Amino acid sequence: VLREIELTLREFQVNCIVGPSGSGKSTLIRSINRMNDEVEGYVCKGAIRVNGRNILSRSENVARLRTEVGMVFQKPCVFPKSIAENVLFGLQHLRKLSKHERLEVVEENLKAASLWREVRHRLNDPASSLSMGQQQRLCIARTLAVKPKIILLDEPTSSLDPVSTRAIESLMLELKKNYTIVFVTHNIQQARRIADYLIFLCNGQIIEQGPKERLFLHPEKEQTRKYLNEEYCDC
Repeated sequence: VLREIELTLREFQVNCIVGPSGSGKSTLIRSINRMNDEVEGYVCKGAIRVNGRNILSRSENVARLRTEVGMVFQKPCVFPKSIAENVLFGLQHLRKLSKHERLEVVEENLKAASLWREVRHRLNDPASSLSMGQQQRLCIARTLAVKPKIILLDEPTSSLDPVSTRAIESLMLELKKNYTIVFVTHNIQQARRIADYLIFLCNGQIIEQGPKERLFLHPEKEQTRKYLNEEYCDC
């Protein structure tokens, strides 16, 4: 349960949400693209504004919203299709594209996801043949292909090895130049490496939020200090 959430995401920054397990991080991030609508009994009161409009409005086109607000999940979720077909999967206007235009879309987004050099000679191979880290970057490329304005990532490196994790982190620092990033992590050191703006969530409430440097160096709340120093924190 989330309570009394007041949050403005910083545009073209990595907004990191941290907090202990069960604190509501995933629930919060899934509110931004209304994925919580699929949860039985879910109720949301108040307003969530994306591009100036309240996305909780009954008139909101949820399908359109989910192209504006892309999402990458904890574990890579590739389709039983080729690498190229996975990139193109979300494009509704695909039939209007020529073969050359499709290849351009694939190349553009695999490059943006820092994957093109590794797969350019195997675009017709099954996506399942890729490593876990490559699959996660393929999921990011698929998300980028629909031209979102915001990218939500729910602990996207939790199942990856250290090398793949660092590749995703480097990618976030590059993507924030063109996208607003919302990144959930349980890894404090990861938040220290990539966050611009930090949100500390516990028991469904935002305990403290602000620029990363301030929260790590000069937190206002004792709970924040303990959690970010990885000490025992009874939220």
